[in-house]
Amino acid sequence: MPNTRRILSAASLLAALTLASTTPLSATSRAGPEPIIGGPCEGCEAVFQGLPDDLSWRARIAPQNEPGEPMIIEGTVHDAQGEAAPGVIVYAYHTDAEGIYPPEERFPGTAAYRHGRLRAWAETDDRGRYRFDTIRPARYPSNDIPAHVHMHIIEPGCCTYYLTSIHFGDDPLLSDEQRTDLADGRGGNALVEPARDTDGVWRIHRDITLGAGVPDYPRRD
Repeated sequence: MPNTRRILSAASLLAALTLASTTPLSATSRAGPEPIIGGPCEGCEAVFQGLPDDLSWRARIAPQNEPGEPMIIEGTVHDAQGEAAPGVIVYAYHTDAEGIYPPEERFPGTAAYRHGRLRAWAETDDRGRYRFDTIRPARYPSNDIPAHVHMHIIEPGCCTYYLTSIHFGDDPLLSDEQRTDLADGRGGNALVEPARDTDGVWRIHRDITLGAGVPDYPRRD
């Protein structure tokens, strides 16, 4: 008579292998750090410096008492076929209300120090949603570079890469050429139209397409 325990173990192993083969990379647990793809990326290692163990689809970049105008960034992450992508990590950082990246004192001498303390990570939910509560950043004080929000993606078990930074459609510093380029940015359209709600909070929406416009992005056949 066959060994029942051995049969059950084999069946369990087969079931586990079947599940692993059908689970999207973005939904797998991280071994990290994922390789950086998409060309040169100064400071991209900061996405792993301070990365929390536990993440939610909603995160706060600026503390509630941070000076500045409150703002909410939200959107949906999806794959090239338009399907929602759960379990993807979205990283964002930006300047403060004075146009400065206030240093991240926990990580002196690192890329995270330069990104500043106004940064956070969100992990998309089962509908691919993410949200950041923060303040509206100011442009750099010493030049005419438009205000923006830097964004990166970590696809667990796959790769990490930067996206075209969010820019604001009501910014007079944006040229027509820049607006055209932003509409076809890495990860999809990065030109947003900010609107204030009844509570005086700026709200912007930026959807993200995984791998869009990213060189060397791995194909998902």
